[in-house]
Amino acid sequence: MRFESTDLQGAWLIEPVPARDHRGFFARTFCTQEFADHGLTSRFVQHSRSQSAARGTLRGMHFQRAPHDEVKVVTCLKGAIWDVIIDLRPESPTYRRWQGFELTAENRRHLYVPEGFAHGFQTLCDDTEVGYLISAFYAPLAASGVRYDDPAFAIAWPLPLTAISEKDGSWPAFVDGAGMTLDRAPSRPRPQITPVLPAGAPSGRPATPRA
Repeated sequence: MRFESTDLQGAWLIEPVPARDHRGFFARTFCTQEFADHGLTSRFVQHSRSQSAARGTLRGMHFQRAPHDEVKVVTCLKGAIWDVIIDLRPESPTYRRWQGFELTAENRRHLYVPEGFAHGFQTLCDDTEVGYLISAFYAPLAASGVRYDDPAFAIAWPLPLTAISEKDGSWPAFVDGAGMTLDRAPSRPRPQITPVLPAGAPSGRPATPRA
């Protein structure tokens, strides 16, 4: 595997290096020894998967509060996403900075998201599936997030918003200097969106608590 550092301290892009022959290819997608050699967490207690029906769907920006903070390794299994992370560690030299990455089923890249980061993504095509390796168990009372459109970060999303959950549309505003302590912003209207579903897509999906 090829490990490439990002602009945010502790976050990595990981790319499988396939061995190819006339049959196709074989590639390693995870190795505890290689992760450990780069000082990365290699124990993941939950493996999860999400599916988004429509292009432009947004999920995020999520994190878990300490002591339930978590590392994630994110991979696009079908379709394509614009994957975004924000460094929320006050002691970090890249505090409050964000970076986006295009992850697709074709490029097979993984994004390593350290503890203390918020994470989210927007789908770039219909019927997109995303896989997650997660280092901590889901703790509902510790689940938190920041707004995808918070001016404190001014994330540049590539597409108009077509779908977002009520929860993700009303995360609190970020409070500078408070690190992972966030104050609930006053209630506000949900984002104005125009749902665009692919032909034959179901009209509703069961709620997914973490993604």
